[in-house]
Amino acid sequence: MRPKHSATLLAIIVSLLIAPGLFAQIEAAPERAPGEGGGPYERLIIRGATMIDGTGAPPAGPVDIVIEGNRITQVSAVGWPGVPIDDRRRPAAGTREIDAEGMYVLPGFVDMHGHIGGTSQGTPAEYVFKLWMAHGITTIRDPGSGNGVAWTREHRERSARNEIVAPRIFAYVGPGNSWDRGPVTTPELGREYVRWAEAQGMDGFKLGLGLYYDPDILEAMIDEARNRGMGTTAHLTQMGIARMDVLDAARVGLHSMQHWYGLPEALFTDRQVQDFRLDYNYQDEQHRFAEAGRLWEQAAEPGSEHWNAVMDELLELGFILNPTLNIYEASRDLMAQRRAEWHDTYTLPSLWNFFQPDRRAHGSYWFDWTTADEVAWRRNYQRWMEFVNEYKNRGGMVCAGSDSGFIYKIYGFGFIQEMELLQEAGFHPLEVIRAASYCGARQLAQETGREMEFGIIRPGYLADLVLVDESPVQNLKVLYGTGHFRLDDETNTPTRTGGVRYTIKDGIIYDAQRLLADVERIVDAAKAELPDGGASIGR
Repeated sequence: MRPKHSATLLAIIVSLLIAPGLFAQIEAAPERAPGEGGGPYERLIIRGATMIDGTGAPPAGPVDIVIEGNRITQVSAVGWPGVPIDDRRRPAAGTREIDAEGMYVLPGFVDMHGHIGGTSQGTPAEYVFKLWMAHGITTIRDPGSGNGVAWTREHRERSARNEIVAPRIFAYVGPGNSWDRGPVTTPELGREYVRWAEAQGMDGFKLGLGLYYDPDILEAMIDEARNRGMGTTAHLTQMGIARMDVLDAARVGLHSMQHWYGLPEALFTDRQVQDFRLDYNYQDEQHRFAEAGRLWEQAAEPGSEHWNAVMDELLELGFILNPTLNIYEASRDLMAQRRAEWHDTYTLPSLWNFFQPDRRAHGSYWFDWTTADEVAWRRNYQRWMEFVNEYKNRGGMVCAGSDSGFIYKIYGFGFIQEMELLQEAGFHPLEVIRAASYCGARQLAQETGREMEFGIIRPGYLADLVLVDESPVQNLKVLYGTGHFRLDDETNTPTRTGGVRYTIKDGIIYDAQRLLADVERIVDAAKAELPDGGASIGR
């Protein structure tokens, strides 16, 4: 028989583990104002761009892309590089045209770990959404729906109708969120919660959200979700890893994992429990993250029999990795992430305050972060990246997600950092772009039993596109809202280049630089209310 649990005790534990305000609602997104985005058009044509289609295929161009309403209807090669375009090859005139000669067009990006802000961070939805859209992110999966089921569902539908400036939203929910029956403490309650969430219109579930629930509850929820065509992903915390690691969860049907917790533990060969420091306390955030940085060194060696056995089985199960490499980057170089150049202009004072060391704030674990901690994390990254890259090389799906809003990461910028880190892990830039577009779209379609409608550039697909002046294959930094910093050889002076020019969602054209200007105004208004005018931001 399964041991009985005290719902009261469990509720207390849950309240301690969940960040304050997790299920409180942030400020709703305003209606899309006149002039915010043009279209959709009867016939929009993007003329003469070089296309990076998201599948992993190399760039090709010039091409003309025809969009009718919210769908791509034609992609036509119209010539060759270095010679004038042959007008005879071009599609007939459109009702709106973009001269994209010299530009690059990519599918809209898909952020597979996109929390829509939080009351603890003080981030209104407009701020979050416009930072995402300004960086070409046209779809997000909200893992956990921390603003509540009704709020997230409403914004998902408003975004689908393009009433707000926002990416397309897939709403995943954490167990017990927004229902009135308390914590999920039994397998049957888990199944009931899945049925309840389906009736509320949720798309799937993020499991292991800091809750103390047993493997049989997780297994019941995964099974019920699969039966109902709903997605499942998990952040398997140290509080439950000794009873269910990633391989255990994948065997009972979990679709994908967030971060990497539970993966090194599946690779243990000489222990069953992580070699925790003897005074370890999971609720001490520095204990939690400092010890996590020493975890991969306890796992099986790359290429060893056990390493290969675990990878083989995960591949056979079709398991998907969403590593979110960027969210822990400060662990290996705190100073660099604290002083990232975008903080001065685009980080809200309330978000900056949330990032500061605080024993009550999740992810604000810089109580006494040492050189030894950073060195451990650098080694941790090497092994972690090695697994991720090999998994991709052997045919596994690795999709990009950011988890911004914590640990000095802000929305949009964190996603581009994730792309850079995938390249550091060994991905070719074309594989990076595939992970940031096609992979996420495919994963969402597979998990929810839907047809894939975005994520690549093809006739019939939704017109979610990114236009940028320079090649991100040659340099991913040109995707940052702050652009790329380099020397202008003609003038011998430093200059800025890059940044997304246009983000197109559902055939609606958004000026990415205007979206960034809107965010800057939001931040400036918040700074104006502070005694120091926000001078402490980034310091």
